[in-house]
Amino acid sequence: MYTYEEAVGWIHARLRLGIKPGLQRMHHLLKELGNPHEKLKSVHIGGTNGKGSTVTYLRNILQDAGYTVGTFTSPYFERFNERISVNGIPIPDEELVTLVSLVKPIAEGMADSEWGEPSEFEVITAMSMVYFAEMIKPDIVLFEVGLGGRLDSTNVITPLVSVITSIGMDHMNFLGDSIEEISSEKAGIIKDGVPVVSGVTQDAARKVIADAAKEKGSGIYQLGEDFHTERAPAAGRGERFHFISSGESSDLEISMMGAHQVQNAAIAVKTAAILQSQGEITVPDAALRNGLKKAYWPGRMEVVSDKPAVILDGAHNPEGIKALAATISERYSQKNVTILISALKDKELNHMISLLEEAASEICFTTFSFPRVAGADELFEISDHPRKKKAGDWQQYLDEKLPVMDDGEVLFITGSLYFLSEVKPVLLQKLENSRKNK
Repeated sequence: MYTYEEAVGWIHARLRLGIKPGLQRMHHLLKELGNPHEKLKSVHIGGTNGKGSTVTYLRNILQDAGYTVGTFTSPYFERFNERISVNGIPIPDEELVTLVSLVKPIAEGMADSEWGEPSEFEVITAMSMVYFAEMIKPDIVLFEVGLGGRLDSTNVITPLVSVITSIGMDHMNFLGDSIEEISSEKAGIIKDGVPVVSGVTQDAARKVIADAAKEKGSGIYQLGEDFHTERAPAAGRGERFHFISSGESSDLEISMMGAHQVQNAAIAVKTAAILQSQGEITVPDAALRNGLKKAYWPGRMEVVSDKPAVILDGAHNPEGIKALAATISERYSQKNVTILISALKDKELNHMISLLEEAASEICFTTFSFPRVAGADELFEISDHPRKKKAGDWQQYLDEKLPVMDDGEVLFITGSLYFLSEVKPVLLQKLENSRKNK
């Protein structure tokens, strides 16, 4: 047996194996583990942006209807265990240790196989499947795709519904450098006869997904064609919208901000409706409404403080930045908006910074300790903003910034989710200390 630290250390050490697209290792590993994935009822959720939010909307809807719901998501935000959760509660340390004890000898025994040892993500995926199938046995599991879809290690499942939230230009080194190529990889999660819910917006992407669904004999439900949303005047920090499907309309409300969150919520509502039509679940109207309202996903337009106004948003690619900029324009056009950002080198930095500059009164570039992170100087040089700054030490920046903010200013901290996960606990402690000292 291992300690929790040893178990997590072993998992993270597998990062040295890199990303290994392909399903052969997963099939072999799962066979050795008794094929736990074949015992699960699941929903498979892929896409460029919105996966995590869609998972949390759907989980809360199902949970409010009385179901036990497993979720497999990535990356984690505050603690590794979050990646494997039941009803939003991360896997306990001791059960994670048990899973590592089970998977480790099998994974290491594959070193001399024709496929090699499984990667970090493959190991975690397999652990989640054993956990849900053998240890917890939830009513349904929501699996979030890690990267792409076709060759992602989660793509060994045959779900009840396949979901593709959005398509954007991200991870092009693995998925291709055109919308059509990326869409084809995302559409790889579509299985024979399994219905598909799509939230993609580009015509080219929609065609690729529709063609893939037709080839698989799968019914497709496209946002904007088969079901619709109409935003209503904002409800405080959240959103209100009309959901229209099959000739019926419902007035719904969510607590997360932004037009993109309305789309994510609508995708979750449609997915729940399909599960209900399959006879898999029963969702009373009250559970639907309560679940949507309760749904919260850390680091997505998360208001961590009102005075001073500080918001975290993990906009880590052009589509995410575009959504953030749109929300700032809608909600905070009367405020002085300061943006603190750190991003990874393999992102479309020029495009992202250009989009942010339009929304910011002032922008500060920083960095943090991470293998692929861009330096503050590198980001600073890309920017043409008249009020740009750079901070080699983001903690020192916050120490200087927070005390001088007034009611007319809001600070957005954005970029890599890894950056936000490092910032959040430190930020909360600084805010707490500030309140105590007043």
